[in-house]
Amino acid sequence: MPIVPVTTASPAGRERITSLLNRFQAADSSCRTAVAEILQRVRTEGDAAVLDYCRRFDAPAMTGAGLRVTETEMRAAYDKVDQEFLATLKVAIDRIRVFHEREMEDSWLQTRNDGAIVGRLVRPVDSAGLYVPGGRGGSTPLVSSVLMNGIPAGIAGVGRRVMVTPPDDKGGVSPHLLVAAQEIGIAEVYKVGSAWAIAALAFGTETIPRVDVIVGPGNQYVAEAKSQVSGMVRIDMIAGPSEVLIVADGGANAAAVAADMLAQAEHDPQALSVLVTTDADLAGRVPAELERQLAALSRQEIARQSLADRGVILVAADLPEAIALANAVAIEHLELMIADPWSQIPHIRHAGAIFLGHHTPEAAGDYLAGPNHVLPTMGTARYASALGVDTFLKKSSIISYSRTALVQDADHIRRLAGLEGLTAHAASVTVRLGDGE
Repeated sequence: MPIVPVTTASPAGRERITSLLNRFQAADSSCRTAVAEILQRVRTEGDAAVLDYCRRFDAPAMTGAGLRVTETEMRAAYDKVDQEFLATLKVAIDRIRVFHEREMEDSWLQTRNDGAIVGRLVRPVDSAGLYVPGGRGGSTPLVSSVLMNGIPAGIAGVGRRVMVTPPDDKGGVSPHLLVAAQEIGIAEVYKVGSAWAIAALAFGTETIPRVDVIVGPGNQYVAEAKSQVSGMVRIDMIAGPSEVLIVADGGANAAAVAADMLAQAEHDPQALSVLVTTDADLAGRVPAELERQLAALSRQEIARQSLADRGVILVAADLPEAIALANAVAIEHLELMIADPWSQIPHIRHAGAIFLGHHTPEAAGDYLAGPNHVLPTMGTARYASALGVDTFLKKSSIISYSRTALVQDADHIRRLAGLEGLTAHAASVTVRLGDGE
């Protein structure tokens, strides 16, 4: 039996995808309770609670003085990375920065003939916290998370960017993460992870001042902590496991299709890899390619479980049916491995990111293309967007009336105020104009 069975894009096939989209369950009661306790302890006990959790789960010898990465540690990180990494890092930074610079909004004003002026003042938040997972035991540093979260915050003009990341058992942090942070102008880094890191950023401790916005991926405890502090601070999103939906025609390369499905599957056993193709022959060849390529993967067991539990291959009657299915799913990553992908752009309504053509792997978007890889999952692309500069901006309305403008609008304002029973609102207009107006 193939690792991913092939079926048609029938109601049953669509139902299979729908059920998988709902796969990322809300945190269970034990997780919610544990996170609530962590948040409360950090809120009331500050550094003492952070250190207790850090010693229990990460670095047994962590001290209060060791929570912040020192300038010496920051400088020493450069001696522990090679020049090839630095060269690649600089290319990635440049691509991401150039793309996100286009997102920056300007303040603006509108004037009316009666002298009224309205507009919008765009300002960055004062501070932002960037959560960066440390990977498995710190051995797989997620450098791309530093860049994708930190660069847009810098472009927005955030004055204080703070990075938190779990330490290894010796109390160290990956030099690759520290170099990446410095290359984009982040000098404040703390060795703190999981829900207690989110709590420290949200409430502040003696060592870690609070921030206005918290962004970055993490495990279920990080996600639940972000959910519980949302409203006290802004968060980017509550993201589920990674997803890809590939729309492919008969011209697609089965090996490339399989490789891109595996690229999602290796993230997490909960990841979702979907192929919707108009070519039954391609659908029949992909499972064998998946098996062949699995053997070479370092995360083979994770990818195999993901595909076995959540992989989907559907055969659509035609391209319009395939695109309609993609819109219904509202996937995080949508790949169009078809003859003329640009012709389908007007028909795509819901997707976190769209990858066009046979030479555009989703991995290019993860690391180097420029657009942000922090994307809506679980069907939220129906209404949500990628993380960007706007995540770190806030807008204030500007309103200035001349006497002429107030006279002109007075009756309308008072009429609406009267309908709402707010007589003081109406009076605030009348008192300015005098009883005769």
